[in-house]
Amino acid sequence: MKIGLYFGSFNPIHVGHLIIASYAAEHTDLDKVWLVVTPQNPHKPEAALLNEYDRLHLVRLAIGDDTRLRASDAEFSLPRPSYTIDTLAYLTEKYQEHSFHIIMGSDSLQNLPRWKNARLIMAQFQLYVYERSGFPVVEHPGARITIFDAPILDISATAVRDQIRDGHSIRYLVPEPVREEIEQNRYYTSIGVPRK
Repeated sequence: MKIGLYFGSFNPIHVGHLIIASYAAEHTDLDKVWLVVTPQNPHKPEAALLNEYDRLHLVRLAIGDDTRLRASDAEFSLPRPSYTIDTLAYLTEKYQEHSFHIIMGSDSLQNLPRWKNARLIMAQFQLYVYERSGFPVVEHPGARITIFDAPILDISATAVRDQIRDGHSIRYLVPEPVREEIEQNRYYTSIGVPRK
């Protein structure tokens, strides 16, 4: 089975994430999309993150009964910070019946040469890229890139967190079960997440 891996902090997951994941599952040759919750991104401050198990739970709530998508905690047991190449090696070994591919925005594609073992990633794993405004798709020697034209909403997890801290509604920015869980548990209101 062809699995697209959509990596993210999902802090929190919002409808923009889900549109991309759903579009990739529906409009490419990928069979399923796994949303891989990253406990600690080497490029983001750890203090800004809600607990990874809470973020994983929110992703599961967001996906609901959509069988094309799956929440993955694959990185939870790996060394931190999380590096994509290590996760790919782990998943490839654990699920030998699947082939794994990476879903990323064109902004991440531009940064790819700075990733750990970037050449190995580009040589061994197909990249499914959606274009973000202001970040044209760039070619990398040896990379196998499939471009898919997903609808992009200008929503960020940072903006969602700001809305919460400022006492504004996040209805329609996140799926309703996610909104309810965040409000019930007062996530992002009192955990001291700094503004970026």
